[in-house]
Amino acid sequence: MALLYRDITYEIRGACFWIWKEFGNAFKESIVDKALTEELRKRGLKVTDQKRIDVFYNNKKVGTYVPDKIVNDCVLVEIKRKPFLLKQDKEQFWHYLKGSSYKLGMLINFGERGLEIKRVIYDIKRGIRIRSA
Repeated sequence: MALLYRDITYEIRGACFWIWKEFGNAFKESIVDKALTEELRKRGLKVTDQKRIDVFYNNKKVGTYVPDKIVNDCVLVEIKRKPFLLKQDKEQFWHYLKGSSYKLGMLINFGERGLEIKRVIYDIKRGIRIRSA
């Protein structure tokens, strides 16, 4: 079974490791976020920052979700700068992905203990979630 958007996520992971190597956990999230956008574009990826995504309930718009990045119009990316990811962070990200039209998301934490990258797939047909690091 082939990984969904394997080449794109490979480049995203590589860019994250590069930024981690350069900055570690020394800077706040906004600086890491901007540096990651630059590195992703340098690698030839299309990056849309802060795209507004409508959230619907019973076919009515009830709000707007603004992810950190959309890469190549197919991968939703959230950046964190916390000591470590909590279960609540992962669950919240899962709901963000589920509420969007995207099938794949990456939750990335430039934490105190190291770089954490969670690759999350929303399988609409089966109504299940598949998570892998």
